[in-house]
Amino acid sequence: MRKLSIFIASSLDGYIAQPNDDLSFLKIVEKEGEDYGYAEFTQNIDTIIIGRKTYDWVVKEIGAGHYDNGERNVYVITRTAKPPTGKTTFYTGKLTDLIQELKSKNGKNIYCDGGAEVINELLQHNLIDELIISVIPILLGAGTRLFKDDRPEQALELITTKTFDTGLTQLHYKVKK
Repeated sequence: MRKLSIFIASSLDGYIAQPNDDLSFLKIVEKEGEDYGYAEFTQNIDTIIIGRKTYDWVVKEIGAGHYDNGERNVYVITRTAKPPTGKTTFYTGKLTDLIQELKSKNGKNIYCDGGAEVINELLQHNLIDELIISVIPILLGAGTRLFKDDRPEQALELITTKTFDTGLTQLHYKVKK
């Protein structure tokens, strides 16, 4: 069965973005030739789920080709219907229905690339199978929290912990079902 994975970076105090969706804090761990396992992780992915705000930021900062490269199916979770672009679908339906449909099909794993609203809805319905969280060595104090309050308790099993000379620590957990 296909797994749904989160691969995301967070400040030590649990923020994935500073106020105004500012992600500049991620630059403190940028290092030539270091992708923190992202390329290896994405080799086992054929589908990406992403919130519209996160998608818009990536398209603006990195370019549409980051997702629209024809290699993977991309589902942008949005409230505003738009026609598909290549293998990118702007999905306005129920997120839980989409995930259950995707998990029932054959294929590689599914990657949720954020944002916090999408991740927290998936957590509410216990649809995430693993979390890979790269902890950035900074305390932001404000912004967008990775985990919101009032969600069910979920037990996790630590798979690996990796440390890097930039100060980044990567935690890989499996969600106990």
